[in-house]
Amino acid sequence: PVSGPGPAPGTHPVQPHPGYPPEWGPGQPQGRVPGYPTAQPPGWPAGAWPGRPPEPRPHGLPLAGFGARLVARLIDFGIVFVLNAVVNGWFVWRLVEEVTPYWREVLRRAVAGDTSTEGLPQPSEQAGGLQIVILLIASALWLAYEVPPMASGGQTFGKRVVGIKVVPLAADEPLGFGRALRRWNTLGLPTLLWYCCGLGLLLQLIDALSPLFDQPLRQALHDKRAQTVVVQLPRAPRT
Repeated sequence: PVSGPGPAPGTHPVQPHPGYPPEWGPGQPQGRVPGYPTAQPPGWPAGAWPGRPPEPRPHGLPLAGFGARLVARLIDFGIVFVLNAVVNGWFVWRLVEEVTPYWREVLRRAVAGDTSTEGLPQPSEQAGGLQIVILLIASALWLAYEVPPMASGGQTFGKRVVGIKVVPLAADEPLGFGRALRRWNTLGLPTLLWYCCGLGLLLQLIDALSPLFDQPLRQALHDKRAQTVVVQLPRAPRT
């Protein structure tokens, strides 16, 4: 029990949840952490008790918002798409040539009300090989674009544009190649499963949306595997 009138407002430091690393200072309150007391104890003046745990600040930096992360990822996907258009373009064109007769006939029958599947022109055996080659090249391009800059500086081009950075939970240091590769694997490798009725795309969507449901660190599944967190860097002062 608290004796006396309690500390005056603004004079008692707000302590982070015991599970937070000690170097994480208090920030703006957000979310609830199991075990953190939310009821104001007796003796505390009105407004002196935070009621909710402070938002963690890894290495003194605020967590990046989901919007900033989404914009950065879209910028990076746009760059990787352009790379694929250059490197993978011929293979995609050959695959389209293989499957176009089949889908053209399916569409013609659907318009005519014909639901039969007999006599449909089938793609050659090359179509399956082309799909595998396309997905392998796409994954390799994505890996080559993302992993090296993340390993050395924690930022891709998209993350630099929006001012966010990936840092390890344990220490303020570069991710290193191993950690950056583990982080990419969780999101990037399912690309190879796109041909399985879109299974890979579904796994990537779940991973991409997972920060919305993670508290208090807003970690995606690939962040959890690599023990990383995404922070917002301070804006450079205008001159």
